[in-house]
Amino acid sequence: MQNKFKYLGLLLPGLLPLFVFILADEFAGTTNAIIFALLAGAVVFVYTWIRNQKADAFVLFDTLLLAAFGGVSLLLHDDIFFKLKPGIIQTILVVIIGLSAYSPRNIMLNMAKRYMPGKEFDEAQLRQLRSQTRVLFWLFFTHTLFVFYSAFYMSKEAWAFISGGLFYVVAGLWFVVELVRQRILRSKIEWLPVLNEEGKVIGKASRAQVHNGSKVLHPVVHLHVFNKKGELFVQKRATDKDIQPGKWDTSVGGHISFKETPQKALQREAKEELNIKTDDAKFLFSYIWESDVEKEFVYMFAITTDQDVVPDPKELAGGRWMSIAEIKTKLGKSFFTPNFEHEFQMLIKRIVFK
Repeated sequence: MQNKFKYLGLLLPGLLPLFVFILADEFAGTTNAIIFALLAGAVVFVYTWIRNQKADAFVLFDTLLLAAFGGVSLLLHDDIFFKLKPGIIQTILVVIIGLSAYSPRNIMLNMAKRYMPGKEFDEAQLRQLRSQTRVLFWLFFTHTLFVFYSAFYMSKEAWAFISGGLFYVVAGLWFVVELVRQRILRSKIEWLPVLNEEGKVIGKASRAQVHNGSKVLHPVVHLHVFNKKGELFVQKRATDKDIQPGKWDTSVGGHISFKETPQKALQREAKEELNIKTDDAKFLFSYIWESDVEKEFVYMFAITTDQDVVPDPKELAGGRWMSIAEIKTKLGKSFFTPNFEHEFQMLIKRIVFK
């Protein structure tokens, strides 16, 4: 949300002289109001120069344009030129925002990076930023049309409100609506804990973030389900999975949600995927698994059960029992996921196969 304030903040240096003009015009007349507004513009320019240790190009342009229109107004004794100034400034901004919203070159993003040096945006953030920029474009575009219309056809008081206050009223309403919308979206995000190498929680991230190649370490549970014959149940991953779609994998696997224990996650995932209970499941060990796109802290469990194993078609593409001998014949042939083959090599050294 801070980026939105950065965008709106680009207008503040130019609007301050306008507010000075509006106030002074009520008490000192149009000519004096223009002079006061020009002085205010000069003060803003000097202040930003001292604060930033360099001249701000936007403020400089705005002040020079203010001086030009104010000078023409004084010479011709017609304040219409001064009244057009906010609309012209916004027209330039509309062009900049429009190019940022609808062309490959995001000028507004480059402006925002001035305030956030070193900040990088992932693809999801860039898409969201472009969507918000398009909303800003139409907000500025519509307001600019009203500014021009009010300058020619409406009273000075109406023009003053439309040029100044109306924009912030509309922008404020949009900000509130956007804030509520973002909170609703965030409430639907699947949050996962972020771990350090020792398995301690150090933060949280969304499911999309841990799968975007950033290698954020997050926890998962794996359960190997055996029957009384010693066969191992293997699941076929759904074809729409983010990782290793359509391959055969561990009996049960899933993420541990933020503030959820491995045991609770195991219970939930086993119920969802195979409709079995995990009261007798035994924890074997934990390890870190790293693939091309993610890095997981795996809590590995096993259970021997006579429960009816019923794969949920909404979660899995299928599943079946395999003997240990059959599994060995399919290793290294891209039949199983690399993670399953890694775990299987660890499992055959455990008591569960003896």
